Amino acid sequence: MTNTAVDATPADKGLEGIIASKTSISYIDGQHGRLFYQGIEINDLAERSTFEETIYLLWHGELPNKAELAEHEQMLKAQRQIPAELVNLMQGLPKDAAPMEVLRTCVSALSAFEADSDDVAHDVLVKHAARLTAAVPTIVAAWQRVRTNEDVVAPRDDLGHAANFLYMLCGEEPNDRAAKVLDIALILHADHGLNASTFAARVTASTLADMYSAITSAIGTLKGPLHGGANEQVMRMLASIGSEENVDSYIDEALANKVKIPGFGHRVYRADDPRALQLRRISKEVGEAVGRPEWYNLSERVATIMEERKPNLPINVDFFSASTYSTLDIPTDQFTPIFAVSRVAGWTAHVIEQIGNNRLIRPDSLYTGPTDIEYIPIEERT
Repeated sequence: MTNTAVDATPADKGLEGIIASKTSISYIDGQHGRLFYQGIEINDLAERSTFEETIYLLWHGELPNKAELAEHEQMLKAQRQIPAELVNLMQGLPKDAAPMEVLRTCVSALSAFEADSDDVAHDVLVKHAARLTAAVPTIVAAWQRVRTNEDVVAPRDDLGHAANFLYMLCGEEPNDRAAKVLDIALILHADHGLNASTFAARVTASTLADMYSAITSAIGTLKGPLHGGANEQVMRMLASIGSEENVDSYIDEALANKVKIPGFGHRVYRADDPRALQLRRISKEVGEAVGRPEWYNLSERVATIMEERKPNLPINVDFFSASTYSTLDIPTDQFTPIFAVSRVAGWTAHVIEQIGNNRLIRPDSLYTGPTDIEYIPIEERT
């Protein structure tokens, strides 16, 4: 017999359209190109908030007052330093190891230094969320220094989250413009519904594994080129194109060969990604501010041609983040780790929410193979 079991309703490929959990953390209105964190529209946060305030909003469901924000900022600053053993671990890794591989390994190892990592009480989870959100930038910056044979730069507690990261990464204090640009980019990337890495974190958290395990799962998922790695692909495409006069032929050839153009299209949005519109603005501003508008100009030309050739394929968040980060002199293979520097705030918020009302995530599957196949002894197999 080769009967097939079909006693369940199948999900669409990739679980598209399936509601897998309830959340109050973020909401995407894909039809109209809108994104909300805890009910506040992303444009308001990008233009008026800070990343630290946005983190508080994601974790606590409301904006902090002045005293709450000050306490929250101090908590984050106090958790920035990482154990010397993690730096030693990095120094023992191959210098050509991918930054996302190093980040995944170090976040997993970090849990060994937290005696209460298995505690799932709400207050303890918030403490671990702060530890991870503060430590991930330090890990990312430390690996950049280690792999280039430079001294690791210790964090400073007199700088904001974005400014401190750039300081640790480059070894010098950034100007206000660069720090603000990165701060906005971190706000824009902090959470985005039940994306692949967030879902991975929630699945792991639903088993009551520790938060570090959940975030390690998320980092492993973000590494994929169909998720966090897409912004790196955008920059590599721009570098391959080289100049504006090459754009038309490059795009036409790619489309003719059915090659995906990174930075365009999204599973959820049917209008332009609102985060992309903000990044488009700040990419232009930072390029003009430092006198290096070439990456922005090249990106604009690609966007124009794509709008002509594929008008129903909107720009996504990855497209203008590439030119923004490159103009800030951030290495291309650090783009995805910077995504993690931001998204760890959302991941940890989802872990807190998942454990606060937990049920093990264990979906059914639709079996499509045969049944009742007779076992044939190995001696009789041909």
